Amino acid sequence: MTETVMEVRAKPVHDFSQRPVVKGKFLFVGREKFWVKGVSYGTFYVGEDGEEKLARETVERDFALMAEHGFNVVRVHTGPPRWLLDVARENGLRVMVGLNWGEQMAFLDDRERVDEIMGKVRRWVRRCSGHPAMFCYTVGNEITSSIVRWHGRKRVEKFVHRLYRIAKEEDPDALVTYVNYPSTEYLRLPFLDFFCFNVYLESRNEFENYLARLHSLSNDSPVLLSEVGLDSLRNGEKKQAETLDWQVRSTFKVGCCGLIVFAWTDEWYHGKHLVEDWKFGLTNSSRTAKPALRAVQKAFAESIPPPHYAHWPRVSVVVCSHNGAATIRDTLDGLRNLDYPDYEVIVINDGSTDSTLGIVPEYPFVRLVNTANRGLSNARNTGIETASGELVAFIDDDAYPDELWLKYLVLSLVEGDCVGVGGPNFPPPNDDWKIKAMGHAPGGPNPVLISDRTAEHIPGCNMMFWKDALVSIGGFDPRFRTAGDDVDLCWRLLDKGGVVGYSPSAVVWHHRRSSVRRYWKQQVGYGKAEALLENKWPNKYNSFGQMKWLGRIYGRGIPLDFASLFVGRVYQGVWGSAPYQSLYQPRGSFWSLLLMPEWYLVTGTVGALFMLSIGWLPWLVLGPALLLAIILPVLQAAANVRRTRIPTGDKVLWSAFKVKTMLVFLNVVQPLARLDGRLRGGLRPWRRHGPKARPRFRPATMKMWRDKREPAEATLNRLKHKSQAMGLLVRSGGDFD
Repeated sequence: MTETVMEVRAKPVHDFSQRPVVKGKFLFVGREKFWVKGVSYGTFYVGEDGEEKLARETVERDFALMAEHGFNVVRVHTGPPRWLLDVARENGLRVMVGLNWGEQMAFLDDRERVDEIMGKVRRWVRRCSGHPAMFCYTVGNEITSSIVRWHGRKRVEKFVHRLYRIAKEEDPDALVTYVNYPSTEYLRLPFLDFFCFNVYLESRNEFENYLARLHSLSNDSPVLLSEVGLDSLRNGEKKQAETLDWQVRSTFKVGCCGLIVFAWTDEWYHGKHLVEDWKFGLTNSSRTAKPALRAVQKAFAESIPPPHYAHWPRVSVVVCSHNGAATIRDTLDGLRNLDYPDYEVIVINDGSTDSTLGIVPEYPFVRLVNTANRGLSNARNTGIETASGELVAFIDDDAYPDELWLKYLVLSLVEGDCVGVGGPNFPPPNDDWKIKAMGHAPGGPNPVLISDRTAEHIPGCNMMFWKDALVSIGGFDPRFRTAGDDVDLCWRLLDKGGVVGYSPSAVVWHHRRSSVRRYWKQQVGYGKAEALLENKWPNKYNSFGQMKWLGRIYGRGIPLDFASLFVGRVYQGVWGSAPYQSLYQPRGSFWSLLLMPEWYLVTGTVGALFMLSIGWLPWLVLGPALLLAIILPVLQAAANVRRTRIPTGDKVLWSAFKVKTMLVFLNVVQPLARLDGRLRGGLRPWRRHGPKARPRFRPATMKMWRDKREPAEATLNRLKHKSQAMGLLVRSGGDFD
């Protein structure tokens, strides 16, 4: 069943004075979030000159109909004539310009072909440069996995980077990206302004799970689905409409910044050849609407954030502050502007001696509770006791939330059946090169994800829990005064069988330390917390004293060892035929020892022996050993910094150099600060690491009574906890014992 598309009566009026920009996981135009509601247009017949043959009258009619049906972005696949951008602007549309140069060939084998591609990209970008209707450029689309295998991943990544630089040279203020797809998911392109993927999945659950994976791969970049759709020729128009409806809704629910529906019309060419054996269009070739057009229009209208939920539970937001006057205004301003129907804000003033006590009363919606300085965990427990909400959210006094922060946390918590949930924290945009460096420094508050939707640890600056779950485990452990409380809490909740969720869209902006001295102090504090954690949770550490996370750490500033930096295997399937191809990197190699704080004790010991052996034969052996002990961590730090994306333009290359030099320094000194904290916290280099069993045992006796039948696992679990309470180290075993 079809319906004829009617003409538009009036053209929308839109402000094109500002282009979209990237802020964290979202796109913004001015102060407003920009949600991409897009549709793909073409390709149409391509002439001998490599240009699409477009009729202006047809384009004007199509663009007007797109605007009428709620679209705000149109994606074209070749460099368009400038008049097309004018028509888009007249209809309130922004244009995603595809610079598709023929990705289905071994292009890097021919130098002339490479020069031709770069010249074509430069010419197309120059044609569109500066136009207010520009949304972004895509410098490639789905370079096939067989071509990437042939050339090698690194060569393709470098070539895409060259095209990115060309686009930035011709139009410096434009957003530039590359359109990837699951078969080359392993390409690492951190320089792109945002993350673009074509995703064709017909199962809603698999679709949402893969979008969560894309968020994990994108780190702190927005995720845009550059193609979704369904062939109505093989699946029917009704199935096409139903699939597109949930694809649109799921895209925004999972926190993507938008999507492009493929395609506007069934009229579609491959070069000079009309493709007639598939029908992905929302309209047929004569522009008669299919049911999918109305379904997409309705889905856009109903699913654009803020997200909807029938009964939003009451949330108590707890802010614990000790001398946080410098940043707490940002926190309270952000909390005041939250888009959530039922929440309260509680500030626990933990014995501040600065002007915090004078600032908080300026915000009448805040409940202020004053206590003596008893440490972070005690302050958070006071917040839990004071909270009247079913849910308790925590944010630090040096962070401020996105306006949809609470809604995204609550949806992930409820739909994932979790006891708690967290989200990412990003440093606020700042032009100061020192602050930029701190934003990429190692040792920051990063989540540890078990899967793309569940976490082992969520940072304390962005987390939410059911109040009953917190009360059931006795809240936060008071021994953690400045840090480590969030790790301990998550482990205790997981031990009780709970699930901790993760919402990549629940963003907070977290100020990093503003100087090396403050950064050092922070890392020393983290070192002390690690000492407390290792004493309390010895089974969470291996024989070298390294923490044994179940998942992986995600986010900025994660130091990798040489093996992870330079060794990786791509799962490609037989003959490279796997539809989903991922990069797997080793974990816990020998080189990871260079990242340990205790490596500096090894270096110091070798250095002392070297000084004592000067003039003796061992000097010839200890000299090279000392040199290696010093140089290897520096080289590893430099390799980590080299892979760090610093968003700077050509005019500030000196600033980028300073940022990277500072980062190398911070990567070198951070383990030293952690070592200082560990030693102050009571850990000793000769301590016993992990739960390794001794060959001899002292007898210990305890009594246990069961008055009802229970599984053997429950009995053994109680035995383990009672043994730990007696001060014993318990090894539970593993899946392969």
